[in-house]
Amino acid sequence: MIRAIVLAAGKGTRMKSTRPKVQHELCGRSMLWYVLQALRDAGIEEIVVVVSPDLQEWVDGFDVNSVVQAEQLGTGHAVRVALESLDPRAGGRIVVACGDMPLVPAELFAAMTSSLDPSDDEGEAVMALVTAKMPLPSYFGRIVRRGKAVECIVEVRDATADQLTIDEMNAGIYAFDESALREAVTHLRPENAQSEYYLTDTVAYFVNAGKRVRPVPAREHLHVLGINDRVELAVARREMNARLCAQYMREGVTIIDPETTYLEPELAIGSDTVIYPNTTIARLSRLGTHCVVGPNARLSNAAAGDRVTIRESVVIDSTIGDDVSVGPFAHLRGETEVAERVHVGNFVEIKKSRLARRAKVSHLSYLGDATIGEETNIGAGTITCNFDGKQKNETIVGRDVSIGSNTSLVAPVTVGDGALTGAGSVVTKDVPEGERVAGNPARPLPRK
Repeated sequence: MIRAIVLAAGKGTRMKSTRPKVQHELCGRSMLWYVLQALRDAGIEEIVVVVSPDLQEWVDGFDVNSVVQAEQLGTGHAVRVALESLDPRAGGRIVVACGDMPLVPAELFAAMTSSLDPSDDEGEAVMALVTAKMPLPSYFGRIVRRGKAVECIVEVRDATADQLTIDEMNAGIYAFDESALREAVTHLRPENAQSEYYLTDTVAYFVNAGKRVRPVPAREHLHVLGINDRVELAVARREMNARLCAQYMREGVTIIDPETTYLEPELAIGSDTVIYPNTTIARLSRLGTHCVVGPNARLSNAAAGDRVTIRESVVIDSTIGDDVSVGPFAHLRGETEVAERVHVGNFVEIKKSRLARRAKVSHLSYLGDATIGEETNIGAGTITCNFDGKQKNETIVGRDVSIGSNTSLVAPVTVGDGALTGAGSVVTKDVPEGERVAGNPARPLPRK
């Protein structure tokens, strides 16, 4: 049985923020979200997060257990607080991770826990720790070895000048035999510059007791980057975005320039979709196959079918059917629903409206709280006047309607199937099916 303790109680003063450090986001998710996701992907389901008092309610939203570290007395103290909340389990293993290390891949957590298994040449280990070759200078604790074995970890504050030249660092990620960890934390003492209980002191405790501590090298030092300020947050964001772009490209998406394309986890992007530069796709957006998005597009909680084109436009909280073209310079928002083969042209804004198949809104128009029927054409400069100063009102336009340029539809109003409005009309009353109206206010035109 493998369980995890995530250390997330640090204040993060170097972030210069009123928000706790692990709440800060990269690529649309908090630091902590990535850590929890990686642990779960490594097969660890039972997770305890050690938090400060002001973070507990937020952390509980991640469907994990949390425990408050009321006093900040170091990592060893935080682990001891977490262990007190867990029932002891014989033969169990405990992973200790940091909530401010969002780039740790699930494979590294899995490798660390499996390294506790007995090996033919080294026997069984009671502790495994991740190490990484880091550029100097670094705030990570130094790995001090005796031959190939780990002798101890020295924190930067307590390191000598010679020890500060060591480039093998402790990443701050550990796996323990649970029984051994419970015993070791009772022997920690705050005999250091910060008068804190260091979890790293368990290494020396195990080594002195003749027990094995096994190092697990990280493939890249960026994988174990700990974030302490906004500069490091930007570095992590760039690395995470590169990973996401690579993931979707391997799944069949063409990204013209990954460095100027900004993605999030948990997107769905169909094969043969092409994403052009300066495009952001966020908040669980879903794109079908053979779409073209960008350049200069932003999608957030957007769902698009197959063969959709969105150029230099913004689509937020909206749904788009197959074979739709949007843009350039269009804005869809507020639960807008666009059916198949619709065309939304340049400088068009649509809010909380429904457009049926083959409708067209080609130029310089605003549709708010509107329902537009099939085959209807909305002329350039048309607006729905949906707000009367107190509430939003609905405009209903039937199928095969021709709305003339610069028409103002003063809601609530209905335009029937097959109707027509002349250019510059101000429609204040319902228009019956097949009627032709024009003027301000719009009146029926004489029939020939």
